[in-house]
Amino acid sequence: MNENTTVNIAGYKFQPLEDAADLISLYQNKCDELKLKGTMLISKNGINFSLAGTNQAIDKIIFFLEQDIRFLNIPLKVTYSKEQPFRKMKVRLKKEIISLGRKDINPLKLSGEKISPRDLKQLLDNKEEVLVLDTRNEYETRVGKFENAIDLNLDTFRHFPNAIKSLPEEYKDKQIVMYCTGGIRCEKASAVMMKAGFTDVKQLEGGVLDYFKETGGAYWEGDCFVFDERVALDTELNETDYIYCFICREPLSAEEKASPDFKINEYCPYCISK
Repeated sequence: MNENTTVNIAGYKFQPLEDAADLISLYQNKCDELKLKGTMLISKNGINFSLAGTNQAIDKIIFFLEQDIRFLNIPLKVTYSKEQPFRKMKVRLKKEIISLGRKDINPLKLSGEKISPRDLKQLLDNKEEVLVLDTRNEYETRVGKFENAIDLNLDTFRHFPNAIKSLPEEYKDKQIVMYCTGGIRCEKASAVMMKAGFTDVKQLEGGVLDYFKETGGAYWEGDCFVFDERVALDTELNETDYIYCFICREPLSAEEKASPDFKINEYCPYCISK
């Protein structure tokens, strides 16, 4: 790794935090001190973060986090970029570290069985009967998804509970493997499905990013949207040529940038009609 390379980490943990409000300034000050950028969401039910900085700064923030035994050994998604992919550093207090709006969903009490990336690939290699379900938003699935994945066309994750009502009744007895970018949405989505009567629900451990790392992206079509200025990563976890529309923040491919409906900093094919 080049010493000028920016290290990007993402991680989460569902963990009761009665002192959540007290942690905001503590972590904001530490991240600012280390010149990190990104986001950290803290709530009474856990922590969720995406941070970027120098290798030394990342090592120091992990060490700092782990001084609190509640944050020991959080699984991390590690990627690299040539430039800083975040504009600022913000630590926020939230009601939920991933917003669903369902008070009855607690991944510490109920969550789907996890399946490793290699085991999912083996299922697909063997052509076993499995329904692969995307829990992400529509603009993410447009950038890339698993072959033949079920796409719920979500505008927001909060719509997931209603969206699964449209799935055929016979799916409730089928083997379902759901996925998202890093795994956090599936922790809640799997519980929603189990409560709705789906009997064989698994979640891809580590999400798409770990799947790319472990399998090279077999059975994946396109790239993977990420929530920073890199916009999307390919199956080798490298930045792609996607950009955001300056106006509506939709991800734009090379083809969409070449469209007559795109003018930089003014409009794109998704917002021109608005």
